[in-house]
Amino acid sequence: QVQLVESGGGLVQPGGSLRLSCAGSGGFFSLYTMGWYRQAPGKQRELVATSPSRTTTNYSDSVKGRFTISRDNAKNTVYLQMNSLKPEDTAVYYCDFMSPGGNHYWGQGTQVTVSS
Repeated sequence: QVQLVESGGGLVQPGGSLRLSCAGSGGFFSLYTMGWYRQAPGKQRELVATSPSRTTTNYSDSVKGRFTISRDNAKNTVYLQMNSLKPEDTAVYYCDFMSPGGNHYWGQGTQVTVSS
């Protein structure tokens, strides 16, 4: 059974940084697309960044240049380094592992709040 466990959320001031982690278990994930999504109150869940492989990444325009996604296949873990955080980055962040067959597995979500 695939399980994803997230960590690293919290409260940070505007301009600050946070690093999210998401560790998977119960599977072999090196061929999975790993990604991060977020959902702000009253809004739909949106894509933040994806990593189809260790050397390929994609970002939404709203976070490009500020966030960095990376993965460690040996640890079954994906990271999201978030720099220059803005109040509009406040949301619950979810990691997602998508199998080559298109099955999605989600983390439990971690709250990120950017506020002074």
